[in-house]
Amino acid sequence: MNWSSWILSGFVATVVLSAALATSQGLGFTRMNLPYLIGAVLTHDRDRARLYGFMAHVINGWAFSIIYVLIFETTRNASWWFGLVIGLVHALFVLTIGTMLLPTLHPRMATERHGPTAKRQLEPPGFMALNYGYQTPISVFLSHAAFGAILAALYKLH
Repeated sequence: MNWSSWILSGFVATVVLSAALATSQGLGFTRMNLPYLIGAVLTHDRDRARLYGFMAHVINGWAFSIIYVLIFETTRNASWWFGLVIGLVHALFVLTIGTMLLPTLHPRMATERHGPTAKRQLEPPGFMALNYGYQTPISVFLSHAAFGAILAALYKLH
C-alpha cells in the first residue's frame, strides 16, 4: 500500500465529498447535513456538533478511503471509473443499510416507529434518506461517485 498517496488522495476525495454534500444542502437539493448528524451523536450543542461532525466526517472519509485503496491494491486497478463504481456501491450501502441503522445508533434521532421525544428530536432519514428531500439520494450518489473517482485517479498503486 502506498501510504503517502493514500493520505493525500483520501484527504482530497474527502474534502470534495464534504464540499459536494454541503453545496447540495446550501442550494436546497437536500436538507441533510451529514457533519451535523454525526456531530449530534457526540454533543447536544448544535454549534459544536457541526465542528465535531466535520472533523469526524474527515476522519471517516480517510477510514473509508483505506477500504477503497485495499480494493485498488487487491484488484491492481485504480482507474477513475473503477473508483466511481465503488463509490456508487458505497452510496447504495449508505442509503439503504446506513439510513436504516442510523436512528437505532443515534442518541438524538427519532425512529420511524416512535416519533420525536424530548431527547430524540432529529428526524430519521427514512429509506434512501428521502425524508431529507427527494433529491437527497441523487446528492449522495453523485458525491460518493466523485469521492471514488477522485480517490482512484489520485492514488498511485504500489
